[in-house]
Amino acid sequence: MSSKAEAIIERLLGLHPKGFDLSLGRVTRLLDALGNPHLKMPPVIHVAGTNGKGSCVAFSRALLEAAGYTVHVHTSPHLVHWYERYRLGAPGGGKLVDDETFADVLTRVEEANAGQAITVFEILTAVTFVLFSEHPADAVILEVGLGGRFDATNVIPEPAVSVIMPISLDHQPYLGDRVELIAAEKAGIIKPGCPVVIGAQEEEAARMVLIETAERRDCPFAVYGQDFLAFEERGRMIYQDNTGLLDLPLPALLGRHQLSNAAAAIQAVKTAGFTLPDYAIETAMTTVEWPARMQRLIKGKLVELAVPGSEIWLDGGHNPGAGLVIAEAIASLEDRSPRPLFLITGMINTKDPIGYFEAFTGMARHVYTVPIRSSDSGIPHEQLAIAAGDAGLSAEPVHSVENALKILRDSWDKSEPAPRILIGGSLYLAGDVLAENGTPPQ
Repeated sequence: MSSKAEAIIERLLGLHPKGFDLSLGRVTRLLDALGNPHLKMPPVIHVAGTNGKGSCVAFSRALLEAAGYTVHVHTSPHLVHWYERYRLGAPGGGKLVDDETFADVLTRVEEANAGQAITVFEILTAVTFVLFSEHPADAVILEVGLGGRFDATNVIPEPAVSVIMPISLDHQPYLGDRVELIAAEKAGIIKPGCPVVIGAQEEEAARMVLIETAERRDCPFAVYGQDFLAFEERGRMIYQDNTGLLDLPLPALLGRHQLSNAAAAIQAVKTAGFTLPDYAIETAMTTVEWPARMQRLIKGKLVELAVPGSEIWLDGGHNPGAGLVIAEAIASLEDRSPRPLFLITGMINTKDPIGYFEAFTGMARHVYTVPIRSSDSGIPHEQLAIAAGDAGLSAEPVHSVENALKILRDSWDKSEPAPRILIGGSLYLAGDVLAENGTPPQ
């Protein structure tokens, strides 16, 4: 990508520290210099969690747009291009920010910072608030970057609703090594008196921390499995809350976990005060899109290198909890259409590779481990292959996704059905794959 905004960001990355420095002081100072744009935005749906954040954001956007609302959306990280983080609301559906607008706001934010110490994520978060305050819309969907309590997005004093999606172990050096400690960090986005939606939690300890925080801060709250839920029945999704039942199409996003993600989004949008006609909820289930989350690749450069007829899936999930839900989705595909499963996996060094791979024990025939080109924090692919072996999988390191696809194609026994291939383990890897395949998010 050759753009003014990209050039500015690359320069900022050279000036300011990389990584995370969890604090609100720097971003608060910068926002004050900018006239506090975060206080001038439409109603905010603020979404935190370990897994399912992005899906909740995607469902929430689909619901609001299907109901005729305009909605700004902030997500992170991006997959291929920086501008993917900012979708500006517009009648008939939003659009990613254009380069001129993005570069202009980046320049103004950098000037307002006046060379003071700050992280690039904090600058980009300030850009979010400037963009969303200067363009009209009915709603803002704001995804937390890391944690919650000290994440740069957590300067919103009165969100329309705070949503906490499933919590599991991830980013332990920053958030803690027990799920209840991580839940306490995520619960930092819960503001006194503001509504809260608690998504499906596998860990009771996490669920109780979130409920206790909401009660302590005198917040009205709704809990998945208690106040709302969703389940599959006869090939349909049944959603239930205190207003009744809805019989809906299954979500376009694959996997049983997407039913609870969709339910959390429905509850969140309604809790935030938006009217959702039944037809809008039905439409949203079939139109929702979220790149690199069980995304099937059906065309592109890399697809052409695979065994003819291969079924190729891309998912950026990168922790043990994500591994479990991805494996479950793959298992449902296997029930309908059996194929040999192969993994092509790359991960960064803050993750738990053995925990991720264990979800696929007994399912995957072989794992090809690859380096991640876009990150200098990748686990060496030789080391990652050892981790896969420790989890009970057959594995070998190869130099690239392209290399893995070619090896598999050249050695394939044509008497077998074409393989099912899951490329995953990292959003960085997913972005690399979408870029190399020629199918970046639009």
